[in-house]
Amino acid sequence: MTDATSSPAAGAAVSTHRDQLCLALDLDDLVAAQRLAAELNPYFGVAKVGLELFSASGSDAVANLIELGYDVFLDLKLHDIPTTVGRTARVLGAYGARYLTLHAVGGAAMLRAGVEGLNEGAAAADLPAPTALAVTVLTSDSSAPPHIVPKRVRAALEGGCGGLVCAASDVREARQLAPRLRIVVPGIRPSDTDRDDQARAATPREALDAGADLIVVGRPVTRAKDPVAAAEELTASLDA
Repeated sequence: MTDATSSPAAGAAVSTHRDQLCLALDLDDLVAAQRLAAELNPYFGVAKVGLELFSASGSDAVANLIELGYDVFLDLKLHDIPTTVGRTARVLGAYGARYLTLHAVGGAAMLRAGVEGLNEGAAAADLPAPTALAVTVLTSDSSAPPHIVPKRVRAALEGGCGGLVCAASDVREARQLAPRLRIVVPGIRPSDTDRDDQARAATPREALDAGADLIVVGRPVTRAKDPVAAAEELTASLDA
């Protein structure tokens, strides 16, 4: 565990958009991830632990980021038979993450098993119930037919998920179908940065204007020459 104190650091100016921004720590080195997380905590209230960092560091990644003052978004996109997903989610529920992703392509029964397992794991550890997020269509996928997002949103509702992950272009439709679910938008790219592998990217402002509750930002900040300056520029764009 890190010996860093909870952030934001004393004297740091905290962004007014901090609770709407999630920092994607797509790294394979926990020390490097912690260093970035500590530097960028005034700008991001949530930190995403994906497959890469989780494979490298496991539950330590979650625990250390919580200690730094973040809510943790555990982005593992569970997709298997309902029994396996339920049992896995039960283990993960005890880690203290606020969010866990399940892939909606698995269907309502799988999602329901994941939600139930997640809640059971958190309750057994005497933790608040986390939010299960159903991933609709990846932002790298531009080939999904129009009926897929509504189908997967309905599966999320039937499965009892508390939120959705979708592209900014799908937010309005998803909100109409599931007005009470929390909507998370990845694939965020400021207008002056490369889209990389994000076929359905959006700027931070576009995503929030579409109705996203939380936007996920990774490479434009984490791989910038000056991550703090990139984070400052990003948050300034939301005030413009």
